[in-house]
Amino acid sequence: MLIERVLPPAAVGEDAHGDPPPAAGQEALFPAEEREIAGAGDKRRREFTTARRCARRALTRLGLAPVPLPTGPTGAPAWPAGVTGSITHCDGYRAAAAARTADLAGLGIDAEPHAPVSPAVREGITSPSERAHLDRLHAVRPGIHWDRLLFSAKESVYKACSSSAPRALRFEDAEVTFSPETGTFTAHLAAEPLVLTGRWHVGDGILLTATALPAVPPPGRTGVRRTRSSFVYRSPPCSA
Repeated sequence: MLIERVLPPAAVGEDAHGDPPPAAGQEALFPAEEREIAGAGDKRRREFTTARRCARRALTRLGLAPVPLPTGPTGAPAWPAGVTGSITHCDGYRAAAAARTADLAGLGIDAEPHAPVSPAVREGITSPSERAHLDRLHAVRPGIHWDRLLFSAKESVYKACSSSAPRALRFEDAEVTFSPETGTFTAHLAAEPLVLTGRWHVGDGILLTATALPAVPPPGRTGVRRTRSSFVYRSPPCSA
């Protein structure tokens, strides 16, 4: 699976290329989910349904029963108690990832088509220093659309922080840098302050990014700085 190439060890992921028919006995959408997309077009219905199936397969791998995943107040899926997760979809690809909140406080994933963004979008999502960084990356690895990858990394960061941020984050709230050698990225959120480290992958015409917030330590636990959280994880083995 592509998604597992970018996930931290504590998370599980499931993905699908396109919208394959459900396997025998696989659950349909729950009534609460059906109500959400009652007036949706065919494309929206298909991507919503496949992504929810991916999410429920991920929950099964955590040892949990399938449950409805309606959209919460932030627009993200409302995961069951004790679980954090993230869903993403782009043309031809859907994915979901989940973890227990005892292991991760927040999880964010994003998939994008491997294509450049328009100059106007690039200007709107980047700072001057990020634009200089992207230019240097393009000189080193011209085959990667770094501007789209930066967009994806910020999406993953915002999803991971969505349940704990005091307000909805904007593109200018995070400063992202990439390591082309290690397949990692670092995001600095000045307002928190917070530092997150994630992974990225390019394959099959898709850009993928993922990051996570570490679990909150129990009361009285020492050795953790609460004003600055840095989450670094090793790359899991690539699946065939």
